[in-house]
Amino acid sequence: MTSRILRPVRAGHTARPRSAAPRGARLPFVAAAVVAAGLCAACGPSSETVGSASPTTAGASTQALAATPSASASAEASPSASASTSASATAQASASPTPSRTQSGSAAPKPARTSAAPAPARVPGPGYDSSADAQKQIDAALAAAKSDGRTVLLDFGANWCGNCKAADKVFAQPQTAAILGASYHLVKIDIGGNSSANSALLRKYSPSGGTYTMPVLVVVNSSGKVRTDTHATGNPSLTAEGINAFLRKWAA
Repeated sequence: MTSRILRPVRAGHTARPRSAAPRGARLPFVAAAVVAAGLCAACGPSSETVGSASPTTAGASTQALAATPSASASAEASPSASASTSASATAQASASPTPSRTQSGSAAPKPARTSAAPAPARVPGPGYDSSADAQKQIDAALAAAKSDGRTVLLDFGANWCGNCKAADKVFAQPQTAAILGASYHLVKIDIGGNSSANSALLRKYSPSGGTYTMPVLVVVNSSGKVRTDTHATGNPSLTAEGINAFLRKWAA
């Protein structure tokens, strides 16, 4: 709307009386005055000179205008900030390593299995059982040796043999018995009687023949192969030191 600027009347200047306009010509001016009065009532009265801005109104308007872009900027910046926060949280979530099974404790690492040492093999007592099936005992010892990796020791002797009794006393000593139990399956075979089967076994594992000096100690691996034969090499000293040294030498 175009505002009309009112010019003050200069001193000494007499306004010219306007000529009276016809009634019909005055109606538009009356209507214009009514419209102007309505606009003034809507906008409110002003005590300031026309053409000069009110400090209070101008300041308030300026502050209002300044606040409006800020609010708008805040409103516009808010989605960006929320999007940035969401993106940051998503990045942190994706960057954080997925906990492994070991970290969460759901599947703790199992300790390495340590194979327990096999139980000591049975060491027969002193003497020779003439009624035992020597071949069956040898077969069982060879099968056990294949299973546990031990070696088979065949002891050919007789119950009336003094050297065999001396060897039995050493076999019963704790240190020697521990070596036997850890490394050997001992089979004692009676060759002092009339068992032809046992005599055949002696010739099988000690084939050199001749006169045998008892006890005859033959070390055999799990496949039945002879590793040493004291009938061919000579008996060790029938003491703890001699027999222990012999057993350690031929242990598996």
